[in-house]
Amino acid sequence: MARKCPFLKIRRERGQATTEVVLLFPVFMFFLFAFAKVFALLILVQKLQIASFYAARRWQLESHRNASYEGFDNGALRSDIEQKTLAYLGYGSSVGNFLDLGNRCVPSSGCPNSSSPGVSVQRTQVWNVVTTTVCTNPLNMAFYKTQGFTFCDTKYVPNRDRPIAFVLPGLNPGGP
Repeated sequence: MARKCPFLKIRRERGQATTEVVLLFPVFMFFLFAFAKVFALLILVQKLQIASFYAARRWQLESHRNASYEGFDNGALRSDIEQKTLAYLGYGSSVGNFLDLGNRCVPSSGCPNSSSPGVSVQRTQVWNVVTTTVCTNPLNMAFYKTQGFTFCDTKYVPNRDRPIAFVLPGLNPGGP
């Protein structure tokens, strides 16, 4: 006489209704894509902050005050900084596809004079204003459409040949 094993017993239970799974799957996918896009924007803003700091610091340390070097600064130096900054942000790589980076910027009040992604430098007498701009492609999801986003970060760096030590006003570091 053969013994039957209780754990091999096939039970007839009702499973999940196929209709519910089919109807809820698109809703699940919508939220999945929406969260992925929000996460990508958060990553993009953090990368923009890091790239902006790099561009501003490199401009501060490698640009010249002398007007005879202005052609080199605005030409070779700025284009090299811009190329490395955009490469870090993900332009021209698979990271750029995930972050949905674009080459055309949507005009916004927070980023004046930004029609394309890159690094721009405005010289003044005391400060150099270094602005890094990033653009995203328009988003066309069901129930959610955008024209794209334009993010920019502005850093003010001193117009000096080299960094100097910071001394609090009123303190005399070398004497009484």
